[in-house]
Amino acid sequence: MNQSLGGFRAALLAGWAALSAAGLLYARSKGIPAWAAIPILAAFLVEYPFYLLPGFPAAARLFEQRLPLFLIVSFVAPYVVYAANTGQFRWWALAQLAALAAALSLWYVVLPPAPPVDAAFLVLVAAVVLRKYLIPIYTSPIAGLHIESLGHLALIRLCAMVMLFERRVAGIGFGFLPSRQDWRIGIRHFLYFLIAGIPLVWATGLAHFGPVMPLWKIAATFLGVLWVLALSEEFFFRGLLQQWLTQWTGSPTMALAGAAIAFGSVHLGFRSFPNWKFALAAAVAGFFYGRAYSQAKSIRASMVTHALVVTMWRALFA
Repeated sequence: MNQSLGGFRAALLAGWAALSAAGLLYARSKGIPAWAAIPILAAFLVEYPFYLLPGFPAAARLFEQRLPLFLIVSFVAPYVVYAANTGQFRWWALAQLAALAAALSLWYVVLPPAPPVDAAFLVLVAAVVLRKYLIPIYTSPIAGLHIESLGHLALIRLCAMVMLFERRVAGIGFGFLPSRQDWRIGIRHFLYFLIAGIPLVWATGLAHFGPVMPLWKIAATFLGVLWVLALSEEFFFRGLLQQWLTQWTGSPTMALAGAAIAFGSVHLGFRSFPNWKFALAAAVAGFFYGRAYSQAKSIRASMVTHALVVTMWRALFA
């Protein structure tokens, strides 16, 4: 991917067009009224350029001089856009969002980079996600709409900006489009996972075949997982946790195992708690994601493996 300002502009325009079309089609198919659909879509369109920034260093550096202030303002802006126009705005919610953004964006301004500080940052982000901090803030005007996904997008790119431009963590390989090498390594580790993962799934009775998705939906699922779910989880678990565990322990093997176990552990709550079978499968998958990252020195390779595994799961199994 061209990471220049020109590349950023091209990705921005293409993404805005695609998101607008997809959002309007989704709203129409679900019968969402225009008074709710338009502000919500506008909020996602506001968030989109911010979400792109970590993958385009040339564009991100334009905000580097006042990065904490930029991160705080940009974190709350999408919330204001949708909430103020759908009757969902609450001052206490805005204050909670601003407080979270301030804590994360000022973390390395106030504290020195050190293992305890880095570990505490990861624990804070994990607590926000696992304790579902954003759900009561991003309330929906329409039943069944999960607006908190807007907050999760903002959280992902805020943390990425902090790590890349304040903490200056190297060796992540952050980006949206995998290289040819990333594709090769990612696909190879997906095939490795199949050798271990499929027997595990059947032996534990974890899943059974369901109706197969149409091809267009499989492709859309893969891209959505690649650019959101896989990107965020690989950034935290491989780009940060596994890399830091390697530095802290001096053992890449221990780091790989530790990150995989942590990855499995956060999946204990899938559908029911404790879901040990799913956590075990996730840990095994995390092992292969970690190997892909280690070989490519880039989370984009592990993103490919991750996206292929999740897409296969959603496409074939119930």
